[in-house]
Amino acid sequence: MTQHSSIFNSTSQIIAASETAEKMRNACVIFLDSLTSELRRKSNFDFSSLERRRWHYVPREMFDRHGVCLKEMDDLQRKTAFDLLASGLSHMGYDKAARIINLEKTLGTIERLLASAGLVRDPDLYYFSVFGDPTAPDPWGWRTEGHHLSVNFTIVNRSWIAPNPFFFGANPAEVHTGPEKGLRILSKEEELGRRLLKSLNTHQQAKTIINPIAPADILTRAVPKVEFGSAEGLAAESMTPAQRQILDRLIHEYIDRLPVELATIEKKKLQNADLNDIHFAWAGSEDRGKPHYYRLHGPFFFVEYDNTQNNANHIHTVWRHLQDDFGMDLLNLHYKKGHH
Repeated sequence: MTQHSSIFNSTSQIIAASETAEKMRNACVIFLDSLTSELRRKSNFDFSSLERRRWHYVPREMFDRHGVCLKEMDDLQRKTAFDLLASGLSHMGYDKAARIINLEKTLGTIERLLASAGLVRDPDLYYFSVFGDPTAPDPWGWRTEGHHLSVNFTIVNRSWIAPNPFFFGANPAEVHTGPEKGLRILSKEEELGRRLLKSLNTHQQAKTIINPIAPADILTRAVPKVEFGSAEGLAAESMTPAQRQILDRLIHEYIDRLPVELATIEKKKLQNADLNDIHFAWAGSEDRGKPHYYRLHGPFFFVEYDNTQNNANHIHTVWRHLQDDFGMDLLNLHYKKGHH
């Protein structure tokens, strides 16, 4: 197993996101204050709870979710919940998240027409959870989660933010019938990955394509920490400037789901990265409509994209930090410096 060094070896490498942290704090306080005492108890967990690192992207019937779901909320509470979600996303990221939630209605209609309904498809089955006290100086966090959506944020010292794991999925990847016909929520994630693959010459593709068959799902699954071997595929340093530009756009498509302040931090870390430490790997077909998969293995981040299910019309994507998912690096530094 490859050993990855911490990206936070000194405080100079940590960039505060004070404005975003304050927006999150304010939105979370308003959300919690809007809830009844019963709903607040359901939504608020201790920061040390194992629940904080327990996450998944599958339907509710396949994973027992905790927290408060939209179905339990009145209109005001729902508004404050969505305001909390918006505090952790860019305009583009929020638009994708809202569309993913609404896509449950479309999926339900499709499955009923195909007489294949077996799972409840309900845009109200998205859960909001808070870990710790956002008004206290101690670390805290929050999560919004449901089918094909899981965003997790850890806030330390009121200004450091870890925005991972971060999962977006879409089923169908492209809507073929009905009023939403043509909708492709994660189209750029698909198109940029394929564009990069097709830009490679034969020698480059031989290094990039690691398997002619795509895996059935993302390989990291919903574990608390990414455990992956050495990077496979083509190193960015072996790409032409034009190819690296496509790679850069692809990586930014994931980063730009975050608010500008957080995205800027991720981009600064990316600029300081060694190109040899960023690898692009592909599995499966290069043709649209056939099962395919890719991953981006960087010095501090790990991206997976998979489109194999439902006749390759069902996308899973995840952006993770190799060492700082759920703020583990931030928390280690926090406690090392004597904060309690």
